[in-house]
Amino acid sequence: MIENNTQWYASWFDTPYYHILYKDRNHDEAQLFMDNLTQYLNLPEDGKILDLACGKGRHSVYLNSLGYDVTGVDLSDNSIAHAKQFENDTLHFEVHDMCKPFNKQFDAVFNLFTSFGYFEDEADNLKTIKSIQEDLNDYGFGVIDFMNIDFVISNLVPEDSKTVEGIEFHLKRYVKDGFLFKDISFEDKGEKFEFQEKVKVLTLADFEVLFEKAGVHLLDVFGDYKLRKFDKKSSDRLVMIFK
Repeated sequence: MIENNTQWYASWFDTPYYHILYKDRNHDEAQLFMDNLTQYLNLPEDGKILDLACGKGRHSVYLNSLGYDVTGVDLSDNSIAHAKQFENDTLHFEVHDMCKPFNKQFDAVFNLFTSFGYFEDEADNLKTIKSIQEDLNDYGFGVIDFMNIDFVISNLVPEDSKTVEGIEFHLKRYVKDGFLFKDISFEDKGEKFEFQEKVKVLTLADFEVLFEKAGVHLLDVFGDYKLRKFDKKSSDRLVMIFK
């Protein structure tokens, strides 16, 4: 079976295979990032955080354990259905399109782990930043955690394979028409599957243009989850703080 959807993320993220392929993501690293980020932002102890494109909620759950009132939103029905098992009085999950304002005010809006730049229509990138701005209170901070595209491209592995839970995933990576692509193919239970990830090649300079158009102010830029200084050539992440 071959999956082909203009909005690739709408189909791929809703399959169990997405979560199988990426099951080994580093939770300790994610928690360290949240510790460092919330301390840097000096958020109120019971501050309200919107986790935009939260997936199955790993960041949201941890942020809630730190004492924050967290709302996690994602376009994937399956991911939100999974995340809802963790809900409590100060942790909530909803299906939501991040291009649109959530219409509530938060002390911080986090968009983490390169959950940006998926859209066919580039105008949606600007819409997302404007939506984040609308969801921030007067003292709130927006955070976008993106890949450092210069580092990624210079270290790109064109092709490899990875076996997880007995499934051998074949991965091909390339840059084309201003996007970074990852083609994913595999077999499971006698069926063939093909998916594709597609993320806009956005540099810090590109984000600066978007921030200016959205009328937000870039406050700081970091290059990793320890919040060390961003370096275009050597940093693996592009973490931007704005308001």
